[in-house]
Amino acid sequence: MKKVVSDVVQFRGSHYDFGLYQGELLIDSPILDARKELWSRSAHRHLIVDVEKVKSIIQHFSPGIWEEITGLADALKMDEETALRNFGGYYFEYGQSGCSILMGNSFMIRNYDSDPITYEGRYVVYAPSDGGYATIGPSMQITGRTDGMNEKGLAMGYNFINRLRSNDGFVCNMIGRLVLENCATVDEAVSMLKELPHRISFSYCLVDATGKQLVVEASASEVVTRSGTICTNHFQSLTKENRNRMDDSLNRYEAIDRKQSSIQTPYDAFQLLNDPEHEVFSHKYGAWAGTIHTAAYLPSKQQAWIAFGGKRLPLILDFDKWRNGQDFPVKLIKGELEATNGFINR
Repeated sequence: MKKVVSDVVQFRGSHYDFGLYQGELLIDSPILDARKELWSRSAHRHLIVDVEKVKSIIQHFSPGIWEEITGLADALKMDEETALRNFGGYYFEYGQSGCSILMGNSFMIRNYDSDPITYEGRYVVYAPSDGGYATIGPSMQITGRTDGMNEKGLAMGYNFINRLRSNDGFVCNMIGRLVLENCATVDEAVSMLKELPHRISFSYCLVDATGKQLVVEASASEVVTRSGTICTNHFQSLTKENRNRMDDSLNRYEAIDRKQSSIQTPYDAFQLLNDPEHEVFSHKYGAWAGTIHTAAYLPSKQQAWIAFGGKRLPLILDFDKWRNGQDFPVKLIKGELEATNGFINR
């Protein structure tokens, strides 16, 4: 068993100040050095970033996030291109990961599956003072989110589909952040997802405070929506984008589908994804498909749950109280994984 720790990052203020704050935390953190090491092994390490193009797109959709990137760059003494490579969400080396999502009219439960060697171990709670909604959820690439919820009750999670037929565009983590910070409802999120440029194929699962739920299938060339409460790692509409081998994705989908009718409460749904006995939680960490966290979002209650490892009780956070000025007393979230690697924050 590998013990893991996620830091809880809490901040209220402008995007630029939030960027400075995060940059100061990163100065003594191993996260950026670990990313450089992973990047050095990547076949895309010489990727050229069109700074002005990416900058203009980010500023169009969310000027505050550009200010956050600027704050990070200033704190870390980076030039714009280096900052965009690290924090711009226009490129990220994404492995062939798993992930499973189950939605109901009052919840979204999400298993984030990957290799811990890429996981930042940062659970971020942020309320901007210069525009945009307050958000809560784990970070990816510092500025992005793996999943999360905002103050309006919109919850979002995504599942990897395929990286073939990619194009210029944002990757999942920045897309998730843009949606959460700027959209109040499922309908608004769908509109943004149809306008954003997508680099590779992902499903985006959405639930809002009204109980509306929807799956958005997005590739570099097309974005469509479908109804449904279960999502793993294959498209049901844009099937031409699917990987050739989908056995693992189909097995997890069927495991959830078999037991979905017995769910009475959000905690029942959480256990279905978090308890390995139900065959959804995965220990395939070396194949980029082991479950790192199980997260739950309850939009109408403004609750966020998180657990690292299987068969664990979730930490339950009251986001409404936090938005009203009451900081979470927890600074670290601990867990255990049956994995070789730990998170890159330690």
